[in-house]
Amino acid sequence: MMPKSQIHPDHLAELLRFYADAGVDEAMEDEPINRFEERAPAQVPKAAAPSVPDRSAAPSPQRPPAAPAEARPAMPAAIPDEAQAARARDLARSAGSLAELKQLLADFDGCNLKYTAKNLVFADGNPEADIMFVGEAPGRDEDLEGLPFVGRSGRLLDRMLAAIGLDRTTAYISNVIPWRPPGNRDPSPLETEICRPFIERHIELMNPKVLVTLGNPSTKLLLRTQTGIMRMRGNWSVHATPGGVQIPTMPTLHPAYLLRNPAHKKLAWRDFVAIKVKLRQLGESRT
Repeated sequence: MMPKSQIHPDHLAELLRFYADAGVDEAMEDEPINRFEERAPAQVPKAAAPSVPDRSAAPSPQRPPAAPAEARPAMPAAIPDEAQAARARDLARSAGSLAELKQLLADFDGCNLKYTAKNLVFADGNPEADIMFVGEAPGRDEDLEGLPFVGRSGRLLDRMLAAIGLDRTTAYISNVIPWRPPGNRDPSPLETEICRPFIERHIELMNPKVLVTLGNPSTKLLLRTQTGIMRMRGNWSVHATPGGVQIPTMPTLHPAYLLRNPAHKKLAWRDFVAIKVKLRQLGESRT
């Protein structure tokens, strides 16, 4: 290699540009260094510990031993499979009342969502009401309070109910999934299938005159369809209970979706007007 003193300044500039274009961004030594021959830094001797007076003559007070940490009980694990879904179907059929169904869900250990949620979210409202609303799954606020639709989407739902003369004393509200999925993730298909028998029995025991499915997941599950909510909403359909009862069902947009897409509130308003008309017709037919 040519000594640096013999490199022309113009050539040196070209060489530096070449190195820069090649990605070299750190200066190196002129001569290679054998790192294996480098010695480890000398150890600094530790300072002598200060002498401690002998206190053996006077016994020191003994600190009480720390209480052993309480072992956290292992969380039971359930394999979400067809066996658990079949078990859920058998249990749901055995419920003779809403109170029994709620207790069965509280005791059910076949869905792991139960062990990551804080509370079972069963239902809210009047179980004697003519109308039942079903969403998908609880969120954070619902999980903390143990009631469906109590967060921002719940407050919007309350305003939507009030617009057609309803409230939680004249309506009944639940979800397909009774436990909050961790991180508000979507429930898996198997988790949904395990919970399906409970919500179907829930509807059957509540026996509403009108059913409203809020959002895509509950609509697809309860109407057994793959058609999207934007095509389903606003059109009356029928939910068939396990016992064969046909319930008029209106699919509509979920309040959480409306919070993200406020321009579509007008679509939900049309659906709620149709719901009000249906309830009036059913009331007139009974008189």
